Amino acid sequence: MNRHISAFFLMSLVAPVLSGCDGNAEPGMAFPPPEVNVALITPQDLPVEREYIGQTKGSREVEIRPRVGGIIEKRLYEEGSRVAAGKVLFQLDPKPSAAKLAVAEAALARAQAQYRQAERDLNRLKPLAEDKLISRKALDDAQSAFELADADVKAAEASAREAHLQLDYTRVTAPIAGIAGLAEKVEGAVVTASEDRLTTLTDTDPMDVYFSMSENELLAQQTQLADGTLQSPSNKVLQVKVRLADGRLPDRIGRINFNDARIDTSTGTLSMRARLQNDDGLLKSGQFVRVIITGAVRPNAMTVPQKAVLEGPQGKFVYVISQGKEGNTVAAIRPIQVGEWVMQNNERAWLVLSGLNSGDQVILDNLIKIGPDVPVQIAPPATPVTTAPATTESPQG
Repeated sequence: MNRHISAFFLMSLVAPVLSGCDGNAEPGMAFPPPEVNVALITPQDLPVEREYIGQTKGSREVEIRPRVGGIIEKRLYEEGSRVAAGKVLFQLDPKPSAAKLAVAEAALARAQAQYRQAERDLNRLKPLAEDKLISRKALDDAQSAFELADADVKAAEASAREAHLQLDYTRVTAPIAGIAGLAEKVEGAVVTASEDRLTTLTDTDPMDVYFSMSENELLAQQTQLADGTLQSPSNKVLQVKVRLADGRLPDRIGRINFNDARIDTSTGTLSMRARLQNDDGLLKSGQFVRVIITGAVRPNAMTVPQKAVLEGPQGKFVYVISQGKEGNTVAAIRPIQVGEWVMQNNERAWLVLSGLNSGDQVILDNLIKIGPDVPVQIAPPATPVTTAPATTESPQG
């Protein structure tokens, strides 16, 4: 009995609600159309901003290795300091090389003395040969001795120059200007020519940034440039900035100065390099940064806020303002094709490739309360879409 009373009581409460939803109900009992905010679609030239993960590297980085073997006597630079090209970084023990140079110079002096002796002998025999006082063979032997002496002098001079170079190489100098790294060998260490690394030298101004672009993105850009949906700058030069790990965006602009001719088969990417000024030393070699490339433009592009885009069995769609059969304002489904994301008022929006027209009013909210041909009322005022540079984030789904 109590259960029947409770059911009757509930039905008495639900009945007025159901009658309010009935099309034959009195007008005063019907719910008003849901109020929605809309975005007015206006085509505009959209700056394109692409982001990649990159890593900095000095524009020139050199490993300092000794050209001769020996014992390190002194380190002549401050670790981490900037050094000029030609600065002596390490001094190896010069005494063995100096002794070899002395031997080579002595050998040169001996060869020069023998050359002068052979020259005097030849000059004495020439008049005698002309007067036929000596045989022709004696003159030929003197000529050969002179030429051999001349060759010995040249060989001795080369040996002396080599010994002098070996002595010079005991002074390990900086081949470029840059920041000197930690010394990897200390005083007293024995080093082998061309094998042991003494330190590194890095030129950080300008600074290079290496990053990669996927093959699919490269092909998409080429297609868009060809069909006009993407336009490169008039001077064909894209601008490059870097965002640091803490979110800072240093006020400096670089340029891309290298595109690899080959796709990396292991990663399917194209290697690229940009160069930026770094006279303040803010960027350090080896940093991971976000590489931001700007300059390209999408002409007459349309965007729609991400929150307005819904997913259905046939793909993405939006609700737009339309006119119903009775002349009232209703919501209508509009399938769309989307591209990449853009930032709009610090919120994500979709780049619309097809499906919308200039002047369309896209419904932004109360999407759960509406459906196809459901009456709606527009909340004033309509908010025009404003866009920021497009990013390369790929559509999901």
